[in-house]
Amino acid sequence: MINKTRFLAFILVLLIWLPSAYAREAEIRDVLVTHQGDAITVYARVTNCFTKGMESAIMAGVPTTFTFLLELNWERNFWFDKRVVGAVIRQTIKYDSVKKLFFVSTADGKAATAFQDLEGAKRAMAEITGTLFIPRNINNRQRPFYVMIKAKLDKVRLPLYMEYVFFFVSLWDFETDWYRQEVAF
Repeated sequence: MINKTRFLAFILVLLIWLPSAYAREAEIRDVLVTHQGDAITVYARVTNCFTKGMESAIMAGVPTTFTFLLELNWERNFWFDKRVVGAVIRQTIKYDSVKKLFFVSTADGKAATAFQDLEGAKRAMAEITGTLFIPRNINNRQRPFYVMIKAKLDKVRLPLYMEYVFFFVSLWDFETDWYRQEVAF
């Protein structure tokens, strides 16, 4: 009886450890920050953000939402940095099995973009373009500024308490570390 218990405990530890040992962490890459007038436009890409489980859920019609957080901060010597302005961008992917199309939409009310293949929709979901509008009371020539970017997957909500049955849905959650990019005015 003790050998069976030890064996089952070993298998359980192995099943918990193996996926995390081989999982690649999502991260922000290819960041470009441009300044034009009173606005800063940020272009970035998230890598390693889709797992096989997420792809299967998308193919089953479960909407998946990425949230991108953008902040413009003022670096102050000998004091805490100050957040000047921030933005939240949400992008959602949903598969329509009747039309056999993937729709990627943003929360800003623009029409959803349709894709015929999952790879194109995944590329559109992983790319971000955000604009931060600089307040007029900021003297941008005297202060060092930087942009912080973070991406995370919104928690998938299944209907009728199905998340208790499909507890593994919580394993899809990801959140990148904050990425810092200096801004030159």
